[in-house]
Amino acid sequence: MNKPRLGLTAILILAVSQVFAQGGDPEAGQTKAVTCVACHGQDGNSISAEWPNLAGQHASYLARQLTLYRSGERQNAIMLGMVAALSDQDILDLAAFYAAKEVKPGVADDALIGLGQQIYQGGNAANGVPACMACHGPSGKGNPASGYPALAGQKDRYTATVLAAFKNGAVWGKGDNANAVMAMVAKNLTEEEIEAVSSYIQGLH
Repeated sequence: MNKPRLGLTAILILAVSQVFAQGGDPEAGQTKAVTCVACHGQDGNSISAEWPNLAGQHASYLARQLTLYRSGERQNAIMLGMVAALSDQDILDLAAFYAAKEVKPGVADDALIGLGQQIYQGGNAANGVPACMACHGPSGKGNPASGYPALAGQKDRYTATVLAAFKNGAVWGKGDNANAVMAMVAKNLTEEEIEAVSSYIQGLH
């Protein structure tokens, strides 16, 4: 299976975001995060399975996603309203704040662990589904240098919703800034596999 490639513009944006994400001020980010608390919790651990944990996520990844929301390249009406007025520095500060927090471990459904582990660690060769850990790591810590986010402890309902969107062809970014990797990875996942691997990820720590 050929690994999908990012366009040149996307590669440059990723490289720049990795450099400038280091310029964020977590203390300033904490002040600016007051409007994020209702959905993502005081420390970036979401209070609802519908909304993602942000704690412990790579700053470069967070900065990129907030930028995509602000530009409309990643569509979400709620998030667009929240980030529309953010400056570049606001985004970097928020990313630094949440990256410095620790994600709280979740619990996987015992009935789903077997299939979830199989998909996460080995994929499904018969259906052309690659192993999640190939990009996100055995322990779900991701790979910031390549732009792959940390997954360990992420809310299962949120993960399942996002995977279902990817399965249906959703792509974050437009043109050369698009990243179609997950749309290609998830297109052959079954609903059962999505539910199982999402639960497994929630309990991964």
